[in-house]
Amino acid sequence: MISFVEKLQKEIRQEIQQIEAEDKNILKKSLDASHVLGNAFDRLKEFIITYRFQDEDEEILFFKEVKPRIFCHLIYYRKVYNIEMHRPVASMEAQKEYLKKKLDVIQSFNDKILDFYRYYRSGATFLDAAYFVRGQPDIEQYLETFYYERDPQFSTNADFKVAKIMANDMLQAYLLSELDALDNNTLNTSNTSFPKVKLTWTGSKTDLIELIYSLDTEGCFNEGKVPLIQIAAYFESIFNINLGNNIARNFYDMRIRNQPTPFLDRLREEIRKRMDNTKPGGKDKDKGKDKKE
Repeated sequence: MISFVEKLQKEIRQEIQQIEAEDKNILKKSLDASHVLGNAFDRLKEFIITYRFQDEDEEILFFKEVKPRIFCHLIYYRKVYNIEMHRPVASMEAQKEYLKKKLDVIQSFNDKILDFYRYYRSGATFLDAAYFVRGQPDIEQYLETFYYERDPQFSTNADFKVAKIMANDMLQAYLLSELDALDNNTLNTSNTSFPKVKLTWTGSKTDLIELIYSLDTEGCFNEGKVPLIQIAAYFESIFNINLGNNIARNFYDMRIRNQPTPFLDRLREEIRKRMDNTKPGGKDKDKGKDKKE
């Protein structure tokens, strides 16, 4: 099972990355991504229906972790498509109200499944056999349409809930980034003071965005009071780079990578090496420079 899933996930990542890199609007991208993920999901279903799990633990692993990881992206892209399709073309206030209502829907879902939400978020496992093994009765599901529509060979009582929780996490980040963009759309950045001497960023755009989000998260500028969009604009100016119109999309891509923060991880590793190679007295072997006397 693992080899099939890993191959499928690799194909999905490659196709989604290609879609995200194309010069298309969010509606087209989310629709194309939904088609890719829908086809992948059908392939996964065909495989599992004919596959015999080695034991109960493997079945739980699939329905608690493997299936939701793929399904959540399908849910996410479909939600983004529907949200943007019906997003009002009106004032910023009308758009903000619309997006905030979508955030309320996420909270409403979490409240509806509060007991399971707490169980899943806590990392508990004592009810996994009831939640993630096929054929287990679940009285709470009987009133939901989904219960009658699901395939008993490819569904358990809670795998859909896990996928929905994971999709909502991504959707919440997307909605908040869109609200931030609206909040800062009219900010006047013309008075921002930039240094006269500029440097050229030679790393990748994704590396710089990873760094910007980290600094913003830590609140490194003016006690965290500088909007993300202003920080990004400042970095673009001083480093002679264009990060694009929607760095929030890049941030989403970072979240779904196998290694979410490769640039920061690499920085930590390199600075530790440099520290280890720096002798007492100020000589840095990496740079070959002696401390001035």
